[in-house]
Amino acid sequence: MARLSNNQGGYAATTTKRSSLLASNPVMRRLDKVNEYDETDSATYGGITGKTVYFLLFSIAGIILQLVLSAQLATGNTFEINIKNFVVEMYTSEAIALVGAVILGVVFQLLAFFAKPTTPVTGALYCVTQGYFISFLIFKVLKGKEYLGLLALVITMVIILVMSILYSTGAIRVTKKFKMVMLTLLVTSIAVSVLMFIGSFIPFTQPLVAAIRQNLGFSIGVSVVFIIIAALFLICDFATIDHVVKDKLPKKYEWQAAFGLSFTVLWLYLKVLDLIITIAGSKNK
Repeated sequence: MARLSNNQGGYAATTTKRSSLLASNPVMRRLDKVNEYDETDSATYGGITGKTVYFLLFSIAGIILQLVLSAQLATGNTFEINIKNFVVEMYTSEAIALVGAVILGVVFQLLAFFAKPTTPVTGALYCVTQGYFISFLIFKVLKGKEYLGLLALVITMVIILVMSILYSTGAIRVTKKFKMVMLTLLVTSIAVSVLMFIGSFIPFTQPLVAAIRQNLGFSIGVSVVFIIIAALFLICDFATIDHVVKDKLPKKYEWQAAFGLSFTVLWLYLKVLDLIITIAGSKNK
């Protein structure tokens, strides 16, 4: 029999069942619950790696798309916006395209998460939108300092390498204590963000919120916390990929595992880039 559940044919799962609460994203949470088994055509590390590269290449396509469209949309009225002390001049058509990319990113992300058969296409399109946004940050916000985008890439790659070593050597394990640390960091970060957002609309707290947001130390601290969270999510992703491969899930699940990892990698890069923009922008005051 080619395909069995984990309880059929005497097959025993090689990894223990994990709580899905703190997987890095809905894709990985759903994979943690999968119990299908396919001995003849199961997922492999090589397959997941190749599909991860496939998704990330589409983010590069998104960068190229933004550069091409930026030149085509450079007509009409312009306005200036301040992004972390960087004054950015934008054409109205550019702004509309950027907002459209953000909205499409949310749509494609949800489709890739919950409509599993569409992941190869919708996941790729999501990566295109992320590449588009990354290109905007590097070539519009950091205009004249584009090399900082490369610095963010190097830092991201170092973090991924370090976390993969820590996971593969067993220095960090996905235990209940590990998940509790992640939960605490995540909930605290979300709570602070929500309180700051609400406080910005209350006249009594508006000055305090504005002062906090303008505080360089606070901004850097928040960025660092989110980078730590994203790095820890990588550990959960690695554990889930182990589950997919070692428990011999069907090859079709490589797409979801690869998209889940690509999602976390892009999120991590954006958080690193945000930190660099914050620090670089502080010098423009």
